[in-house]
Amino acid sequence: MEKLLQLYKECTRWDAVSCQLITGSGSNRQYFRLTGNGRSLIGVIGTSREENHAFLYLARHFRQKGLPVPEIVAVSDDEMRYLQEDLGSTSLFDAVKHGREAGGQYDEEECQLLCQTIAKLPAFQILGAEGLDFSQCYPQAEMDETNVMFDLNYFKYCFLKATGIDFHEIRLEQDFQQMARDLTEGNSHTFLYRDFQARNVILDEGKHPWFIDFQGGRRGPIEYDVASFVWQASARYPKELRERLINVYLDNLRKLTDIDEGQFRHRLRLTVLFRTLQVLGAYGFRGFFERKKHFLDSIPPAIANLRELIQDGAFPYPELSQVLVSLCEKGVNLPSSQSSQNIQNIQKTQNIQNTQNTQTSPNTQSQTISREKPMLRVRVFSFSYKKGIPEDESGNGGGYVFDCRSTNNPGRYEPYKKLTGQDEPVIRFLEEDGEILTFLQSVYQLADAHVERYLERGFTNLMFSFGCTGGQHRSVYSADHLAQHLHEKYGIEVIVCHREQGIKYSL
Repeated sequence: MEKLLQLYKECTRWDAVSCQLITGSGSNRQYFRLTGNGRSLIGVIGTSREENHAFLYLARHFRQKGLPVPEIVAVSDDEMRYLQEDLGSTSLFDAVKHGREAGGQYDEEECQLLCQTIAKLPAFQILGAEGLDFSQCYPQAEMDETNVMFDLNYFKYCFLKATGIDFHEIRLEQDFQQMARDLTEGNSHTFLYRDFQARNVILDEGKHPWFIDFQGGRRGPIEYDVASFVWQASARYPKELRERLINVYLDNLRKLTDIDEGQFRHRLRLTVLFRTLQVLGAYGFRGFFERKKHFLDSIPPAIANLRELIQDGAFPYPELSQVLVSLCEKGVNLPSSQSSQNIQNIQKTQNIQNTQNTQTSPNTQSQTISREKPMLRVRVFSFSYKKGIPEDESGNGGGYVFDCRSTNNPGRYEPYKKLTGQDEPVIRFLEEDGEILTFLQSVYQLADAHVERYLERGFTNLMFSFGCTGGQHRSVYSADHLAQHLHEKYGIEVIVCHREQGIKYSL
């Protein structure tokens, strides 16, 4: 953090008088709003130099093309920290909240914002690809059949198998391979934003859209981004609005390139199917395995998208089609979580106690604070057993140590040896293999029970450590996921230390 503040001072010649953590990021990057002498900038601390480098390269390239992305103001020598233009705090996701919460009843102002946003997409895909060095993209230059198979198997292992629906594994694999070929056939020289969604669009005071979080972009099919934006499950866009958005997109695409609309719509439908399976895989892992309510709540609208796709006609994948029909007919039994109720009870108890403290000490703020229970701080480590178990700095005895070596080790295979558990190929390897998911499911149950008990008793420190052979792959993945799980579920501070990589960050 000190290095980021120093970067701000070097850039502006003023000390930052305010440093506000910006929450809500889905990655391990940390975002801060830094303000000093009237100038506000967004400071970013990343955990992957390659990912940061990709964002910085793409941001500068897009700015040169006149595309609405934040200006990069300053970058540290190691590219682990940088400052960018502050575009404000209003995302498109926030701006269309009313229509989303009304079950898809969007007013005309909200529809116009959505149309203005998707109208900009062709410029990124076509103009943004001109002169772009795709070798700078992270973690790879283009979307290929391997990427598609990663996501389809993610759906199979993290969602489909968890539902208990029967299927023929060999025939399903054959359908997956055919879909991978269909989706990547004839890939053009176009830019795939890859995470084109309402959360990654910032509206300025004039409500013009600006675009962020494109560091995962690469060469790929244009239909993917359209499917991601228009068929976002939680948005519940009605069919009429979807068609309106597609037409706006096509009108702006035609200004930049020739397009066969019939072929585009055929490929778009296949891509929507793929994207729906992709997000169900993510919802399955985050919901079924990590028991996160937001992702469980997102499953029914995603199934509704599937049902609509099936009703519109058959797909050329017989076994997959049979599986999807079963999913839509039988539905999915969503698990309930007693732990969620437990933590609600804990929070209610703390709120009552805090209110009582305030009532008995109304005169000074310091008196109120001194009577509240201290916050629980959790520290999560990854480490190599070759170098010993991390020391407990709190003096409380060390907490839990989990041995990840019982799970399949990606480090045994050449493509993964130089990567870590934070890199997408390793994450896909571990999650498709599935052993790490079963392992973590047991860890989460034990950790949840312990955290809830510590919150009840007002304890302040708890430590978890994950060890593997080199402290590089399985332990890093496990530490990141337990930290995210505990932070999102309980709202507590979690400090993560990947000892062998020299990486430390907090949630």
